[in-house]
Amino acid sequence: MRTQPHKSGNGRASTDDVFVAMESLRRLVRALRVFSHTTKADLRLSGAQLYVLQALDDEPGMSLKALAHRTLTDASSVSVVVSRLVDAGMIRRSTAEDDARRSELELTARGRALLRKAPRAVQAHMTDGLRALSARELRSVSRGLAKLAAHLGLHREPSMMFFEPEARVRARKPRRRVAS
Repeated sequence: MRTQPHKSGNGRASTDDVFVAMESLRRLVRALRVFSHTTKADLRLSGAQLYVLQALDDEPGMSLKALAHRTLTDASSVSVVVSRLVDAGMIRRSTAEDDARRSELELTARGRALLRKAPRAVQAHMTDGLRALSARELRSVSRGLAKLAAHLGLHREPSMMFFEPEARVRARKPRRRVAS
C-alpha cells in the first residue's frame, strides 16, 4: 500500500491517501474514546478531566485563560471541565493575591492523590506527537484538518474537549401568570 502523498491523474488525492487518512483518524478517535472510557471506569473522571488535572499539576496556580492555553482549547470549554472538577473536590479555585479579578486554580489533596494512580492523558501524547512534527508537516496537518472540518460544516461549531459532555443548560422556570 502506498503511504506517500501523491495526486491522482485529476489533481485530487488518491484513494490510497484517503484510506490512510481515514485509518489514522479512526485510530486517533479510538484511542481517545478508549482512554476516556477507561478513565471513567477506573478513576470516575473523563479523559478531558484527567488532562486538565495533569496540566494543573504541571503548573499550579494557573488562571482559567492560562489553563485553556496549556490544554490547547478555549476558555469556555475548559471552564466546563474545571467547574465539574471543583464540584468533585479535585480543584480549588481562589482569588489571585496580585489581582482580585483573576482566579487561580490548584489541585486539592484529593486531586493529587488521584493523579498518583492515573496514566498520562492520551491528549498529552497527541500534543507531543504534533509538536514532534516538522513545521511544514504540522502546518499541512492543521490546514488539512481545518479544511476537513469546514467541508463538514463544522468550522463554526464550538470545539469542546474530547469526549466531554457539553455544559448542561439549566431550564428556566416557567413564569407564573398573575391573575388580573
